[in-house]
Amino acid sequence: MGNLPKSNQRSGPLADHVRRGRVYKSPLAAAGVLTIANWLKDDLPDLLWPALVLAERGNNGVRQFVQWQAAVQADLAHHDDSEWVAETLDGRLTSLAMLVDRYADAAAIVVDAANRRGLLSEEVRRALASYPYLPSRWLVGDVEVAPPQQADLELLRDAVLGTMKDGHREALLKCFRTWSTVQAGTFRSSPETVDLLKDYPAEPSKRTAADSAVRAMWGAHRAMVEIGDPHHFDKAIEWARMFWGTNSMTSHCIRKREIEDAEESSAEPSETGFPVDVRAQPTPMPEGREHLRRFTMDLLSSFVEALETAPASLYMSARQEVVSGLVARAGRDVIAVLGAPDLWCLEHGAHIGRTLVEVKIYLHWMAQQDPTIYRQFQEYGAGKAKLYSRISDELPDEARTAGFRESIDELKRLSHNDDAIDHRIVDTRDTFADGKSIRVMAEEAGLLDFYRQAYSLASGVAHSEWWSIETHAMEPCLNVLHGMHLIPSLSLSYGGNVELANAWVDQFYSLVGTSLRILQTDEEAVDAAFAWMSDDEDDEEAGA
Repeated sequence: MGNLPKSNQRSGPLADHVRRGRVYKSPLAAAGVLTIANWLKDDLPDLLWPALVLAERGNNGVRQFVQWQAAVQADLAHHDDSEWVAETLDGRLTSLAMLVDRYADAAAIVVDAANRRGLLSEEVRRALASYPYLPSRWLVGDVEVAPPQQADLELLRDAVLGTMKDGHREALLKCFRTWSTVQAGTFRSSPETVDLLKDYPAEPSKRTAADSAVRAMWGAHRAMVEIGDPHHFDKAIEWARMFWGTNSMTSHCIRKREIEDAEESSAEPSETGFPVDVRAQPTPMPEGREHLRRFTMDLLSSFVEALETAPASLYMSARQEVVSGLVARAGRDVIAVLGAPDLWCLEHGAHIGRTLVEVKIYLHWMAQQDPTIYRQFQEYGAGKAKLYSRISDELPDEARTAGFRESIDELKRLSHNDDAIDHRIVDTRDTFADGKSIRVMAEEAGLLDFYRQAYSLASGVAHSEWWSIETHAMEPCLNVLHGMHLIPSLSLSYGGNVELANAWVDQFYSLVGTSLRILQTDEEAVDAAFAWMSDDEDDEEAGA
């Protein structure tokens, strides 16, 4: 870490950063040695078996797993491959699959040792069996693949949530390889680390320090393995995608409002239905145009319903988050302005036209790029949030109003930076696409005329940067089996040229259809979510 590049930005809010062109990086980020990973998304599914056991039996269940490791190693000793066998008893489902691929007798030995220690209860096997592409499926025996029942979902949620909230449990899961190699006599580390772990986790006075050491060693070992074999974790990543994708089909998104409503009524939060929270009363509408706001709200609600009822890629969720977030942000703007007829003019409503045009160009252009562009869009917005927080922090105390500190803290949160490790890159180029202008995007997407005729005339501040979408138009899904992804918020903020208003509604309807096609949303889910439109058409024909 002594070779970190030195800052070459001498002034301004990013004075401690390394500047390369119009991109500003912290010294650590500029060094290129820092990789931010999400072990919950990538690795927890592979550790699902022990996570379920600890959820069912508590953290003391690791004792039975350590005994299981010793028993399996002893029963496989005749293969004279103790070091490799120890590495495969790290708690990972894909590691057990590799073990059985090499030694056919290992499956029966693993299952027998687990059953004798109560590690494969009926509840655990049933929860595992709910995943059709489970690695090492032989663990569950003759339990048939079936959608999870309520009890299965509760155990799975306890396993994921318990690991997310309990740093000690996380460390226990990550210590499986260490315990296995210790029993095989192949573990190597410094005397200080050995002393720290020799009575782990029994000694409470050293537990916190030992937890930290275990988590750090686990990450370092994983990186070392991946450097030696870049494809070592391919099966684990493939299974992680299957795990999160299956969860999107077997359980629905849950909103904070649903939980709060359930607590007030002492009922379970509903996982179905897509209500729109209408708190802001619209101003009087021009005669005969009262339906526009309601129609657009129904469009947005049905759009969200189609996404949430269709299978989703929860492992790589950036594309759906960005696409749905852009559409949600545009829809919320249209809904808000349709409630205020005074804004139905070019002077005050130009930002609506610009937003709709901008989102259309973004959707079409990003759909033609590598899928990493969606994460790049989010990272660009998070970097801007970091920059804005630092600029705001420059104001003198006498210029700060009430709540100013809270605003700075909120921008810092939206930067998704770390308090201890400043890794957030600040890109001051004009757009998230490496500085490429929206005009060039429009040209490359075949929308140059649309840009020239609509966007150039619309003036406003609707840049749709990710940090603003996240704070206004998105909310976290509280279903832990969905991996803490973000979903469009249906709670609207409080908040006449009829032809212009109609044009906004028509353009938003076009955006909804475009985004669903880009995301390749399941047609049955789309048809079900928008069935009301067919019903309305039938009613109109009947009335005629």
